[in-house]
Amino acid sequence: MGFCRKLLVSTIASMTLCGGAVAQEVTLRLAGFLPPSHAIVKDMIKPWVADVKEATEGRVAIQILDAPLGPPPLQIDLAVSGAADITYGVNDYTSGRFGLHGIVQLPFYADTAEAGSVAYWRIYQKHLAAAGEFKGVRPLGLFTHGPGALFMRDRSVSPVSDLAGAKVRVAGPMTNSLTANLGMAPVQAPAPQSYELMSGGIIDGTYFPVEAVPFFKVDEEVTTALTAPGGLFNIAFFMVINERSFNRLSEADRQAILRVSGEAFSRRAGQAWDRSDANAMEQMRGRVKFVKASDQDIAALKEATKPLLADIRNAYEQHGLDFDAIHEELQAEVQALQAK
Repeated sequence: MGFCRKLLVSTIASMTLCGGAVAQEVTLRLAGFLPPSHAIVKDMIKPWVADVKEATEGRVAIQILDAPLGPPPLQIDLAVSGAADITYGVNDYTSGRFGLHGIVQLPFYADTAEAGSVAYWRIYQKHLAAAGEFKGVRPLGLFTHGPGALFMRDRSVSPVSDLAGAKVRVAGPMTNSLTANLGMAPVQAPAPQSYELMSGGIIDGTYFPVEAVPFFKVDEEVTTALTAPGGLFNIAFFMVINERSFNRLSEADRQAILRVSGEAFSRRAGQAWDRSDANAMEQMRGRVKFVKASDQDIAALKEATKPLLADIRNAYEQHGLDFDAIHEELQAEVQALQAK
């Protein structure tokens, strides 16, 4: 009888241990399209992966896939379909899908990526989430890069009216419209092609956040840059998890992941981008001339932005949202964050 009791206890202990081992083997696959050296991967996603492991006490592991499962525009659909559990990407790569999020991409948005990213997350949570533009996935973080600038080779950038006819690589629908409205010729091309296009004389310039210029080796070609308070443009990014993948996790692990995601991830992403911008500025010091937009340039940029504002306002009206009130609240949030 004693032997049976010991055997029963031993069996239960073994089952408990095995059950614990199984619980620790939840692995989520994270797909993307950028190299491991890029700030998004190196300084944002990898630290977050470590945070998730710690927060879930090792029960959830995240595998960053070595090779892309698809091109940048497909990242959101890879997550929606479940081909990948988690993906990151650029909102504008899927034109028309995230009409409400253009509000954080307008000129003059934010002086720092941290303020822009945290404000973006807060406004999304408060006003935009209910619109369902992320149907099928749950955002784990939303962020923007630092103030975008216009980089040119052997061209004066101010007054901006003198750039009429210049061929400029654009970063999506927002900069495409802005460029055309300023009288320049937009050229749609992925960021990694910028060096080839510029060195080959196909384009005269490109829109980029400061960080991207040395990363894509464009600093070897450009000579001048036009800047403006809050940026000439900004790009919205997402990191999302498939809704089914998220719901399969235990409640404890879901809550643990949310604690290190959301605003916490958005803040980390913004801070990382600000550091990358600062490092890039140092690399380009003395080689690229940064020119602040004049009052005349600012006026021209504001005029060129009016059609963009009208399109975004229309998207908000279709969802029954007050664009002007939310835009004002967003700007107030940015200013308060920048003042800290």
